[in-house]
Amino acid sequence: MRRKFSTLIGALFLLSLILSACGSSDNSSKDSGGTSSNKTNETASTGSGEKVNLSFWTLFDGGDGDNMQALVDKFNQEHPNIQVKNTKLVWAEYYTKLITAVGAGNGPDIGISHISRLPDLINQGVATELDEAAKEAGVDWSTFNQNILDASVYDTKHYAIPIDTHPFIMYYNKALLKTAGLLGEDGKPVIEQSADGFIKFLTTLKEKLPKGKYPFALSNTNDDPFRLWWALYSQQGGNDVVSDDLKSPEIDTAKAVKAADYIKDLYHKYNFIKLNDPDFYKTFQSGNAAIMMTGVWATGTWEKTKGLEFGAMPIPKIYDQQATWGDAHTIILPTTANEDPEKRKAALIFANWIADNGQIWAKAGHIPAKPAVFDKPEFKEMPYRSDYVSVASTVKFPKHSDKNWQIRDNAMFKYLNEIWSNKMSSTDAFGKIQTEITKILSE
Repeated sequence: MRRKFSTLIGALFLLSLILSACGSSDNSSKDSGGTSSNKTNETASTGSGEKVNLSFWTLFDGGDGDNMQALVDKFNQEHPNIQVKNTKLVWAEYYTKLITAVGAGNGPDIGISHISRLPDLINQGVATELDEAAKEAGVDWSTFNQNILDASVYDTKHYAIPIDTHPFIMYYNKALLKTAGLLGEDGKPVIEQSADGFIKFLTTLKEKLPKGKYPFALSNTNDDPFRLWWALYSQQGGNDVVSDDLKSPEIDTAKAVKAADYIKDLYHKYNFIKLNDPDFYKTFQSGNAAIMMTGVWATGTWEKTKGLEFGAMPIPKIYDQQATWGDAHTIILPTTANEDPEKRKAALIFANWIADNGQIWAKAGHIPAKPAVFDKPEFKEMPYRSDYVSVASTVKFPKHSDKNWQIRDNAMFKYLNEIWSNKMSSTDAFGKIQTEITKILSE
């Protein structure tokens, strides 16, 4: 997993010798990524009670960006001896810039990583293990949701502080469900939790909704139908798509095909979903779809939409067990040229505080990583979130392969899209997926 780690550390050690020789210069300045100068690093890490300054790189924009900045501001206000500077990077460029900066010895003190990206960051020596610093910072691992935490543990070592999970859930339009007679007195859908039950639910919607309204809004390609497939495959107890040793594909083909055919029928056999929908978010947001499925990040968007009376819930249990797709945001401590125990301790005090104050982060819809947050009045006062917090324990995270994103983009998306467009049988598609995964894992 960490075959590149020693090479990177050796380079950083050499760089640290060079930096220490230049440490007395008063002409040091901040780089474009927001890292502190060498002089600032030295004075901040003396352990003498002086203020510790920490650079924090994030990839959040929009509501997420505003909420994270609010958290940083509140932490800085409450911790005058630890000051965090939040530098917002563009999402699409974030991981490349982080890896490059760490390799050059210019990385931040604190970073963000999706759980799905952790394997690659660990493998490249970017993310460091946290156990010693976490102990010094008073981090209690038992306060985290175990399912989320397990996904961030590698070889029994902790590499990240989880702050949320953002899973795939179902949203519904209360007005349209009421029109179809499918909204209970509790304001929730009347739906049987089974494969046939979900088809009956959507069939009733199709029959009773006004003209121009669709039972189900979902993209026809890429992320969201893949997330639904992952959920239905996992609900059958399907294996991950790679083996335990991460060297070969291990798809349970029968279950994979069953899940894919079920979804294809939603598009083509039953015509529940609008084909070639240019914007399925807009279809739901404008009140033209009874249900839609996507990540919890949409909650904040729907709340700001005038006239949209909606609800949120876990996706239905179509098969044997409740399960869904999900990812998570975590806080990591990147490898630095001069590893400073005091800065690492301060950084994890900050990271743990962020997780403890998940009620602020939850404003965007994310599920906090610490269950104790669910009992905070500020969290309970927010609508919708409590209706899907249980999903945190039923997310099926992928195995710890650093090839997960390549597999998703270059194998899964490519051939699942052929299924959704009805251009390839599910059996043929998964044969090709197996071949493609084998090729990716051998590279």
